[in-house]
Amino acid sequence: QVQLVESGGGLVQAGGSLRLSCSASGRTFSNYAMGWFRQAPGKEREFVAAVSRSGRNTGYADSVKGRFTISRDDAKNTVYLQMNSLKPEDTAVYYCAADPNTGYYATRRYEYEYWGQGTQVTVSS
Repeated sequence: QVQLVESGGGLVQAGGSLRLSCSASGRTFSNYAMGWFRQAPGKEREFVAAVSRSGRNTGYADSVKGRFTISRDDAKNTVYLQMNSLKPEDTAVYYCAADPNTGYYATRRYEYEYWGQGTQVTVSS
């Protein structure tokens, strides 16, 4: 089992940037593909970005492509989400997730076994 803790959320103006971090503890971090999801009030949790175990492969939702970058540092057991050019519609609780089964990367919620508690990101207009 792996425990995930997100940090780095906050309030930012439109056009600004934030970097989210997700620290993992427990099993070997490099054994997991990692992903970020988000959930806005009244909406379902949606895929944002994912990175493979190796870190060489990444995937993004169309809504964030070109603005967000996911990366991982296995030495620090941490995955990051750099968010630039933020928009009010990016406002949500952001969740980190770990997938022990996929060698590539996963984009669907059910593929992830472990989840963090989430960190709030609020973008003001």
